[in-house]
Amino acid sequence: MKSIQSRLLIMLLVFIILPYFLSMLLIYRQTKENVERHELENSREQIQQASEDLEQYFDDIVNLPYILYRNPDLFMIFEKGFERSLYFNQVEIYKGMTTFYLMRNEIRQVRLYIEEGKNSFTVYNAMISSRKRQPDLLKQASIQKLINSDSNFLIEPPHQIENYNNTAIMPPSDKTMVLTIHHKILDALSKEFLGIITIDIDLDKFARISNHFLQKNKESVLLSDSDGHVIYASDAAMIGKVVPEELQEKINQSAAGAQFSNGDIIFSKTLSEPLNQWHFVKITSSKFLFNDVRKTAYTNIIVGVIVGVLGLIMIAIISYKITRPIKLLSRKVLSIEGGNMNAPFDDKREDEIGNLERHIKEMMNRINRHIDREYKLEIENRKNQHRALKSQINPHFLYNSLQSIGAVALLSESPRVYDLVVSLSKMMRYSIRVDQQATVRSEVDYVRAYLNLQEERFQTDFSYSIDIPEDILDISVPSMILQPLVENFFKHCYEEGFEQAHLRIYGEVRGEYLNLVVENNGRSMTNDELTALKNKVYTPVYEGNYSPQHIGLKNIHDRLVLNYDPTAGILLDSMQGQGFSVKLVIPFYLKEE
Repeated sequence: MKSIQSRLLIMLLVFIILPYFLSMLLIYRQTKENVERHELENSREQIQQASEDLEQYFDDIVNLPYILYRNPDLFMIFEKGFERSLYFNQVEIYKGMTTFYLMRNEIRQVRLYIEEGKNSFTVYNAMISSRKRQPDLLKQASIQKLINSDSNFLIEPPHQIENYNNTAIMPPSDKTMVLTIHHKILDALSKEFLGIITIDIDLDKFARISNHFLQKNKESVLLSDSDGHVIYASDAAMIGKVVPEELQEKINQSAAGAQFSNGDIIFSKTLSEPLNQWHFVKITSSKFLFNDVRKTAYTNIIVGVIVGVLGLIMIAIISYKITRPIKLLSRKVLSIEGGNMNAPFDDKREDEIGNLERHIKEMMNRINRHIDREYKLEIENRKNQHRALKSQINPHFLYNSLQSIGAVALLSESPRVYDLVVSLSKMMRYSIRVDQQATVRSEVDYVRAYLNLQEERFQTDFSYSIDIPEDILDISVPSMILQPLVENFFKHCYEEGFEQAHLRIYGEVRGEYLNLVVENNGRSMTNDELTALKNKVYTPVYEGNYSPQHIGLKNIHDRLVLNYDPTAGILLDSMQGQGFSVKLVIPFYLKEE
């Protein structure tokens, strides 16, 4: 049932809070689009400037070897070969090689390969290595690709620096990532192949150019060559590797404009000569891009929450005056439902609530008069029952009479008769308190007295055992729950010819439940018979047809459920055709009154 307060809250939500947050959502989307548009324009300008700087830088690097043509002494090595050039100015040759190495700070290593004599030597840290023959150098894949191309240079993806001539001038600890540029040395007139100069440069200059326009930890860049290898990236782990297929697909799509991926903006530009078909990519994180927008949205949300709280306070004040009388009336009705038939009603109010209270008060007066009449009828009925009980034999008189008969038996020296009379008197005395709580011990004593009488009745030794642990004998249980099960053994098993059957009574504790089991290995039941028996025992009286058969089992089951809860009761088992078992499941707690 919806209260008046809940309806007022719904109105606040529909007419104030919901429109406010919808307007916030529209403003957020509009602001986000403006930020994206601004970022696109800004990124386009930045990536254009960075691309031009990279193209200019690589143009300088790949054209650097042309300086060798201006140094006659150094170029003579390529024309004459290393052996013949030693007769010329050797100091100038070494000086030229060192000068070439020192021309750019980013140069880490230079290798000169002379086709004449197939010799090579390297310059590392301004130190020249010894000469080494390398007849198989031209068979390397990258060198072959350069020789067979029309271009004078070839750029290899970044890799860890190599010791080309295995000289001692390069320490093993140098693990610098370098970019390698191979450049063909040709005769200026004949275009004859004279050798190759290989330059290893570090990536610091690329980092400075690429990161110049970036905001640290908020944006990232990536430079890839025409074969999809990463030349430089903000993520150092990607350098030298192939661009992931998913990212490459986004780069190709963003070549015509910005690409949006999971909120991030990917902007790519295809570079021109000397970096033909290279891609320079800038990735702006949505977390950074919309940071200010989110802050504004959060501020608006806080304002909205404050407005909502103020609205709730206003509704609480307004509704208090309206709903308080209704709540008081509701509590009075609930108290009547709880049994308070004399709840006070205020019939002095002149509004609709006062009218309701007057009608309810009149209704309660009529109900109370009806209850008084029914109560008097119930008292009269009990008096009639009492008169009927007086006409019956008093069980106490029978118990006392049995005690007198027992005394006569002892005087007549008939101890067996005395034992039987004592057993019967115990049963009579116990049956008097049938509606009271008992213990497992008293139930077992009652069963022993019953079995004593049955032994005298049948005059034969029947087999039975009682195995009840001492620690559960004092547990409280409803009375008369074991003896009817033992009686069923004689009625449905022993008296029907199963005289060799063994009756077993035992108890155990399982978790929060006491289990008392009465079973025999005599007559059993088929599955259909067992199912029919369970239906009769477990079906409530008001749901099924009453049947006098098996009334003892059903009575025990219903009493356990009433005293405890639906988890209590009896469990029936045909023991796979080897007998019959009844288990009493009794919780260690009573049902709440």
